[in-house]
Amino acid sequence: MNRKIIALILSAVAVFGLSGCGGGGNDYPDDRLTTLFLVDDQGFSYGGIPYKCDSMRDWEFTAPNGEFTFLPPDNCEFDFTGLRGDLFGDPIVDDIVRITDDLNRGKGGIPYECASFGASTTFGDGSFYYDSNDQCVFYL
Repeated sequence: MNRKIIALILSAVAVFGLSGCGGGGNDYPDDRLTTLFLVDDQGFSYGGIPYKCDSMRDWEFTAPNGEFTFLPPDNCEFDFTGLRGDLFGDPIVDDIVRITDDLNRGKGGIPYECASFGASTTFGDGSFYYDSNDQCVFYL
C-alpha cells in the first residue's frame, strides 16, 4: 500500500514539475505581448537591430522581418550602431526608419529620446529622427 501512495505522489510531482518546461525565456503571458516592426520608407525591414525592453532579461535582435516584441507599457532601447543615419552617404538626407504594425501602418506619437539629441515623438508614419550610431529609448 505504501508503494502505491509513494508512486502516486511521485507521479503528481513529476506532472507538476514538467508542466512548466518548454516555454520561452519570458515570465509573462504571451497574450499580453505586442509586436511591432522596424522598416524603411519602402517597407523593407531592419533586421538584426539590438534592443532590450524593461520586461526582458537580455538584449535581443529584431527578427529578419524587423519584428520586435515587448510587454506594454515597456520602455525599449534600440542600439542603432552601424546604421549610417544618412541616405546614400548624403549627410542631409537621413535613412528613414519607421515603427509600424503588421499592416505596415505607422505608429505615430510614440515618445522617445536618443542619446544624441534628447526627446521627441514619432511622426504620423512612425518615422523618427536618430543620428549615426545612436541609442534611442521608446516609451511604448
